[in-house]
Amino acid sequence: MNPRQPDHIPQDAFDWYDEYAHGLMDRRTFMRKLAGLATLGFTMSALTSALLPNYALAEQVSFNDEDIKATYEEFDSPNGHGKGRGYLVVPSNVDTTLPVVLVIHENRGLNPYVKDVARRLAKKGFIAFAPDALFSLGGYPGNDDEGRAMQKTMDKAKIQNDFLAAAHFLKTHANSNGKLGAVGFCFGGYMVNYLAAVDANLLSAGVPFYGTPASKSLRKNIKAPLMIQLGELDKRVNDSWPEYEQDLKANNVEYIMHMYKGANHGFHNDSTARYDEKNAELAWQRTIAFFNKNLT
Repeated sequence: MNPRQPDHIPQDAFDWYDEYAHGLMDRRTFMRKLAGLATLGFTMSALTSALLPNYALAEQVSFNDEDIKATYEEFDSPNGHGKGRGYLVVPSNVDTTLPVVLVIHENRGLNPYVKDVARRLAKKGFIAFAPDALFSLGGYPGNDDEGRAMQKTMDKAKIQNDFLAAAHFLKTHANSNGKLGAVGFCFGGYMVNYLAAVDANLLSAGVPFYGTPASKSLRKNIKAPLMIQLGELDKRVNDSWPEYEQDLKANNVEYIMHMYKGANHGFHNDSTARYDEKNAELAWQRTIAFFNKNLT
């Protein structure tokens, strides 16, 4: 059993949280709906502690780990917000070139979970870089509600250009072997699909976790191999998959899609009750193997 999840939380609660987290439901409505579950014996404190992130639970690799070195690095983004900044994690004592992986956060800025994902990649021998879309507004504010509200105010095209600039920054890193991968979650999954489509020569491999596709007009440009990671219960994102798959097939893109049984949107994020440890570990093992195959 997931230790972050009280027994028998109704699926409706996860669906409401997904709508709330993606701007389809306001906080007042979300809380009112949760309160309605009191008749089933749930307390508000139990539900909110399960559904809302607790990032103390998400650290798998310490920032003090001797095998890695983490710094914050800035990059130029002339077509975005002028300057960007991200969390760069490299294996310790790098004396050769290595594959590089861009790590793209959800729709709320560079939170601790995504930074931990970057550290996990560095532990596996990749140079990882996790940009913060909120840098021009002062950076991730320390909680997801504020971060989500901040990102919602920003120009989407400029954000996309910031991540495009970050990808070029990372691909040309002094220790890069020239092969760039990208992994992203939710909004970040969309960004992986976008980067694969906007520049056919940019990515050597992409792994979008529960992300919607790039606009249809761009999909014909995709050349990079893709590993699509989807949760079975994530109806909102899964509804976009059949058409996307048709386009990937039509353009002879090398891809594989994994559908994780019983998993919700966000199942890889180990800071909330949506976390599905078994499926998350399997998805991560597949991700690392996919990058090893295509980037080394």
